[in-house]
Amino acid sequence: MIYRPRYNVADTPDSFRATARALAAGRGPFAIDTERASAFRYDDRAFLIQIHRRDAGTFLIAPEGHRDEVKAVFAPVINQGEWVLHAASEDLVSLGMLGLYPKSVFDTELAARLCGFQRPNLKAVVHQILDVELDKTHGREDWSTTPLPTAWLEYAARDVVYLNDLADSLAELLERAGLLDAAEQEFSHLVATRSRPAPRRRTWCDMKGISSLHTSAGLQLARVLWEARDCRARETDTSPAAILPTPVLLAIAKAVPSSPVELARVPGFPGRDTTAVEQWYRLVEGALSEPERTWPTVPPRSPSAPPTKSVWQRRYPRSWLYLNEARSRVAAAARQLGIPPENLLSPVTLREVVWQANVEERSGEISAGDAHSVRNRLLRAGARPWQAGIVAPLLVAADNEQRSAGREV
Repeated sequence: MIYRPRYNVADTPDSFRATARALAAGRGPFAIDTERASAFRYDDRAFLIQIHRRDAGTFLIAPEGHRDEVKAVFAPVINQGEWVLHAASEDLVSLGMLGLYPKSVFDTELAARLCGFQRPNLKAVVHQILDVELDKTHGREDWSTTPLPTAWLEYAARDVVYLNDLADSLAELLERAGLLDAAEQEFSHLVATRSRPAPRRRTWCDMKGISSLHTSAGLQLARVLWEARDCRARETDTSPAAILPTPVLLAIAKAVPSSPVELARVPGFPGRDTTAVEQWYRLVEGALSEPERTWPTVPPRSPSAPPTKSVWQRRYPRSWLYLNEARSRVAAAARQLGIPPENLLSPVTLREVVWQANVEERSGEISAGDAHSVRNRLLRAGARPWQAGIVAPLLVAADNEQRSAGREV
């Protein structure tokens, strides 16, 4: 049987103030979650904020139309407090957009990963630790809907009522495993990198896959189409992907269509919608009619940026073997710790560090296997001290293994 939690809805300035007073009178960390509507709306702002605190209760705060008031009322109460969240990364961004920032966080999803949970989602972790069944059927709803149905509100409340108990249990497990300090470093990193006054405004260069475009014409189309899509999405408060999915936009840029017929044939484009074909082809024509000297150019690859897999394998075979040996050793160490390899060190960071070793060694600056330099390289690349302490000796061993095998650069 699904538990039906008790909660209070706050959707007016007066109810915000009453909620803030109740939260201030509670004790312990603030268990917080947000519900967003980024699949439907222009940005990732929160349309519902759920807060639970011991001896205070559970509160569902609807900020739309009152965002300045939400900041003014709640910031003095919850800012600089300890927050408990599950998968905090996106929640911290949307709360930062409201001027709400924690002093520290406990991320139960990240903690569950470090504790070795194979399924660290909230439903699975709550069931495994607290023996409670969570209903997760409303996670993909349009939370900008007003009024929100009662079933959705109950779902939202359930997402926070168990978080403090969950954090207490996970903290005990982390301490037993000797990973509590590592978790705290990860939590501090989350606050430092995700809890900011406002996210940087996106540009066309931020599109995932933009690096697949290798011509000025393609980049010009990507820029013009992205800016047109962004303008329409912002004006109508609609998700950009609902107007034109990014993979389709990039496919158009790669194809550089020379007619409406060619545009209609681009995979994923609504080619049977004649209005859409006309509107988007006008943009294509306009973009390509601009003077070529104004088109974006393909930026040269930075020497410090890791190359593609094929280039790395072909031109730097010893470094490529070093990367693969390092991956194997990191994966083995992660298995011993009972955590996912990406939580011991992200694949992006590993690639960056191994490539930087290759750059420095080829320039004669340093030995790739110098333990002190490897640790510093890891820290510069964003690894936390606990990660660098474990991984640096693994990378030194991987490099020595390649050298002793007599493999040449």
